[in-house]
Amino acid sequence: MKVAIVYNRNMSNVINKFGMQNKEIYNPATIKKVSKALEDGGHNVEAIDGDMHVIERIENFMPRILEGERMGIVFNMAYGIQGESRYTHIPSMLEMLGIPYVGSSPSGHALALDKVITKIILQKHNVPTPNFWVFSDPFDDLEAVQYPAIIKPKMEAVSYGLSIVHNSDQLKEAIDNIIKEFNQPALVEQFIRGREFAIGLLGNNPIESFPVLEIDLENNPDAIQTLENKSSNPRQKICPADLPDEKSKEMTQLSVKAFKALQLRDFARVDIRMDENGNIFILEINSMASLGGTSSYPYAASKVGYDFKALVNKILDVAALRYFTSTEFPADEIQNYRKVPLNVRIRGFVRNRQSNIENLLKQMVNINTYVRNVEGVNSLAGLVKNHLSTLGFHHQVFSQVEVGNIHFFTNSDNEEYDILLLGNLDNANKLSDHEYFTESEQKLYGTGIWENKGGLIVMIAALQSLRFVKHIKKIKIGILLTSDDNLQGKFAKNVVKRISSSAKYVLGLHGAFLNGGLVTSRSGAAVYHCQMNLMKTDNAAYVAVASSLFSKLISNWSDFSDAENGLVISPHNLQLESNITEPYAHGSVRLSVRFNDSEQMKLIDTKIKKVIPKKYKNVIYFQIEGGERRPSMIRSEKVEFLWKIIRNIANKLDINLREEHRWSSADICFVDQSKYTIDGMGPIGSKPSNKSEYILRHSLLERTLLLAMSLYNLVEKH
Repeated sequence: MKVAIVYNRNMSNVINKFGMQNKEIYNPATIKKVSKALEDGGHNVEAIDGDMHVIERIENFMPRILEGERMGIVFNMAYGIQGESRYTHIPSMLEMLGIPYVGSSPSGHALALDKVITKIILQKHNVPTPNFWVFSDPFDDLEAVQYPAIIKPKMEAVSYGLSIVHNSDQLKEAIDNIIKEFNQPALVEQFIRGREFAIGLLGNNPIESFPVLEIDLENNPDAIQTLENKSSNPRQKICPADLPDEKSKEMTQLSVKAFKALQLRDFARVDIRMDENGNIFILEINSMASLGGTSSYPYAASKVGYDFKALVNKILDVAALRYFTSTEFPADEIQNYRKVPLNVRIRGFVRNRQSNIENLLKQMVNINTYVRNVEGVNSLAGLVKNHLSTLGFHHQVFSQVEVGNIHFFTNSDNEEYDILLLGNLDNANKLSDHEYFTESEQKLYGTGIWENKGGLIVMIAALQSLRFVKHIKKIKIGILLTSDDNLQGKFAKNVVKRISSSAKYVLGLHGAFLNGGLVTSRSGAAVYHCQMNLMKTDNAAYVAVASSLFSKLISNWSDFSDAENGLVISPHNLQLESNITEPYAHGSVRLSVRFNDSEQMKLIDTKIKKVIPKKYKNVIYFQIEGGERRPSMIRSEKVEFLWKIIRNIANKLDINLREEHRWSSADICFVDQSKYTIDGMGPIGSKPSNKSEYILRHSLLERTLLLAMSLYNLVEKH
């Protein structure tokens, strides 16, 4: 399942700072620990900052589902950034977006976070809770307060602002401090001398309770658990607590009753005091029980067999079952994580190396590899060679003069290989148009990052991961990197044909579109350079005839287009110069043709070259050069077979894939149609017109995993 962990990291990434500012945040180490636990559970995980861009990030990671696809889920660890009822902010947005999530609903969080409302609801359900008062001003009438009293903000957690007061002067000062610091009323409670406990709850129907946990107050009935105790100097925990069975049972029953009264879901922690006479009082419920390393919730869970991985995945399970089925797992069902699946090991390896992968990508992007920049293209090839040589690949160079060299790598000892990975080193941006590597929270930008260089990174990372899991030597792999993809494969054509003939499968490394598509067909490409020149310059009328005829021919050529049947003819670089006083006319145009059928292309070639009316042949001279550059890549039965294999792999990894036809041509079109061929194995992104080329950051990991598992499965199982 796709699982997005939403948490808070950048508290300043809002439009305006306004209202109460959150002081509660998870340690990044805990987020990583939860991510690893979910990945070890077989899930496709992405950690997302819950700031002003959270909707866009979630949408990119788990786009709108189509019929038959599995829906993703959010593991909500976001305490909110600012304002009232901050626990409710992410759940409210997820409700609006139609995305399932772990934890309580907005209304449940709102009730539990508001300590006053919590106590009113508990009283109405006959759940014992200490007497309380609420003050919005230190000069309110404080006469009814019983001392000692404990004072805290009305809507905070983690013991923020907590203190004990023994008289009205101390109370006034504490109320004033809370109003100024937290900008909210102060809740004053009767202080319960005695012992302090916590009970963790998990599930919905039934609700599982962990053993009663006691906070060790070192036999001091006047002690409390402070913010310092929770954050940096935790008190010892005793679990199970030293209590009579009937008292433990009573605490558990009251906790479950409170959980239901506040309409909470999935998991929570109930805080309890017991006075010196054995009377139990529910203090509050944390609807987002902390999963931090020193927290009582995971500690108590461990006492009934839930290690951290099992606990996190169980929390996800109960939420997923709430959304997707009415059947609950048995309360004592705990997953076995000892045998870690191959895809989990690969995902963990890649995630741990993500910064290294992105740094290598940055180096690649910052090299200008314009198709005519021989030095730049060869420099990129050298960078790739350095990494492939450490993986046991030997190297062959096809030297070129006009463009960079073509490179071939293989780990096979003979001229046969199971799979050929086909990529290219060049791009179309001259140095003056080159965009260097930049990054945002969600995207990575730069020239070639989507079109070709992201695919090279995915390839290297996938091969490194296969070496890590000790499978790379079992797969005979060829890697062909061309250097003239932007010249329609002018020099690479025969090399591609020859080398691909020795492979069973051919996988192209171009980037995937934002819908996560794999390319199962590509248009063929033809290019024509057409020029017109006025031969008879003794009559000004011929200038108009030549200009009109040239414009008409361009229109006629365009009219040959039949997009429904995969034929598009597009004129560009049009130039037309003429002069009447000194009769002169010259025109030039470049025709780009995209086609899906070779017979169709032969017919169009004839039509394009037979467009000049006979009666003007002695007046106007036409020159047409060019023709087919690349054939089309057909969606054959073998392509369909390979598509289904990779789609099934993606489904098991919970990676969304679409099948797509791409109008642009590429060197993979030179591969013989008898091969199992597919393209678009690179990262997800786009190359918008007049905008920066980019990839989605999370797709580097996702596509690396998909390529690695595809290489493994194609050889091991097919």
